[in-house]
Amino acid sequence: MDLDRWITRLTYGDILTETEVKMLCDKVKEILSKEPTLIRVSSPVVVCGDTHGQHNDVVNLFRIGGFPADTKYLFMGDYVDRGRMSVEVISLLFCYKIKHPSTFYLLRGNHESRELTKVYTFFDECFGKYNNTRVWTMFTDAFEYLPLSGVVDDRVVCMHGGLSPAGFTLDNIANVDRIKEPPKYGIMTHLLWSDPGQQQGWKDSNRKGYYAFGPNVTAQFLHVNGLEFISRAHQVQQKGYRWHHNNQCVTVFSAPYYCRMTNRAAIMRLDETKSPQFEVFGQSDF
Repeated sequence: MDLDRWITRLTYGDILTETEVKMLCDKVKEILSKEPTLIRVSSPVVVCGDTHGQHNDVVNLFRIGGFPADTKYLFMGDYVDRGRMSVEVISLLFCYKIKHPSTFYLLRGNHESRELTKVYTFFDECFGKYNNTRVWTMFTDAFEYLPLSGVVDDRVVCMHGGLSPAGFTLDNIANVDRIKEPPKYGIMTHLLWSDPGQQQGWKDSNRKGYYAFGPNVTAQFLHVNGLEFISRAHQVQQKGYRWHHNNQCVTVFSAPYYCRMTNRAAIMRLDETKSPQFEVFGQSDF
């Protein structure tokens, strides 16, 4: 496994062979299987939102945030679908996870599932690039091992979507059996799908079958768990990021010009001695 060579090829937009993908996914599963469902991360760290197969923008993100050899990263999911180079993006991120297992962290998003990747573009992209379904199966098997949440410096909790009425403590999250397809209901699904809302309490989300959680829910969750704020992704933001709930919840979205929109992208730098710092950027010229 020549990781450095693979990273160079993937950075320039080449794909790995099927044999190399199998080696990649087997190794990343081995590493991820040793991580808990709720990971603990120390700062300084760069937190990133959705990337959705936008390969050139991911490469540009590393130019802006720092390359993984020198910078700690926590990505909050949704690496595939929609963008046309999801294979290259997830392959590159898996390479970095293998090369830097203790400083490069990947959480699961709602699109890291068999069901959604069949509905959207990743299944078709894998078939188009490899002329079989085996590579898609390798990647989606590996997705099951991705952690669901992370806590930075015991003060910031990160997940792809949001909170769950089915489990309100960090221990509840940590005890989720994650190595499976997301079920129709439960903590795992809510972590991947929930959105912050403006109403008090809980209500059905605009995403049918899921929840929106209000500012009082966020405040209570943070109080119960001794945290400062929630960091999540899952929703495109025109300026790349947006604070909700009296600055107790932030959405970070890292795919600029997503689906031909005009949005900017953002990454968030966390350092225990400072307030969160955001870097906003547009589409890459790479």
